[in-house]
Amino acid sequence: MTAQPPSATSGSRSAHHESSIGSRVMAARQDLRNAGIPPEIADLDARLIAQHVLGWTTERYLTDVHAAAPDGFGAIYDQLIGRRRAREPVAYIVGHREFWGLDMEVTPAVLVPRPETELLVEALLESFPDAAAPLRIADACTGSGCVAIAIARERSAAHVVATDISGTALAVARRNAERHQVANRITLVCADLLRGLAAPFDAIVANPPYVPFCDGPAVVPEVAHREPALALFAGEDGMAMIEQLVPQAPALIREGGMLMFEFGFGQADLVAGVIAGTPCLTLVELRRDLQDIPRVAIARRTTNGGAGGHRG
Repeated sequence: MTAQPPSATSGSRSAHHESSIGSRVMAARQDLRNAGIPPEIADLDARLIAQHVLGWTTERYLTDVHAAAPDGFGAIYDQLIGRRRAREPVAYIVGHREFWGLDMEVTPAVLVPRPETELLVEALLESFPDAAAPLRIADACTGSGCVAIAIARERSAAHVVATDISGTALAVARRNAERHQVANRITLVCADLLRGLAAPFDAIVANPPYVPFCDGPAVVPEVAHREPALALFAGEDGMAMIEQLVPQAPALIREGGMLMFEFGFGQADLVAGVIAGTPCLTLVELRRDLQDIPRVAIARRTTNGGAGGHRG
């Protein structure tokens, strides 16, 4: 088939296609893939950044993806794609990330909320199914406040004391609590883990640092070089903060109350050992994530420290 020279009409259509939102996003996808970002992540991030620049929902984007790019879109979009190409997390670029169905402000002062951390919220809600029961909960290493806020939203009579050693992280958590209208039921405290808190609590939840120092080179650049190291790394085996957290907990939890915390890949046996060696704590479960990896420890405060069975 012999190609025909483009008519004036077909030429204008081609120019329109080249300047459409969809064509810009398609080029950005390839740009990010070429930078070493996995294809499925590159494709999603290119779209999310476009939606951020446009101020569009996903539904609006899918409806109008072939529309002409508005004036000024290209320059801003290309700048933000350049930041993503340099392996800045997309959540820092757009300034937010969803957690538990809630839109959370995210800055480089806090970890980007992960889906697996929702297991903490899930475990807490299952352990305290009465939505109207008054609860006093501590959330150590709160970061953006995502766990504390999700719990406060789900349990209307709960009060959460959320700690973090970083004042800048607590400022983000405060803004998120205000955004989601639970600031009156969350007390933010600048503290190292649970130090200085007053007993008793019905439950303590935590997402402490747990990445071993030696794993640093293997961690993706977005995490290793962009997210706060203080919230990531914890000693040679990643257990340094967990080994401080667990012994602190029993004195602060009422009898029958719960301790729940996230931990890292390959740490299940170490975590079980720390709990087994702590008086007045009994391991209930090591809950697995969607990849079937043990991810969250659930322990109960008991009268004495007798060994308890658990589901791994």
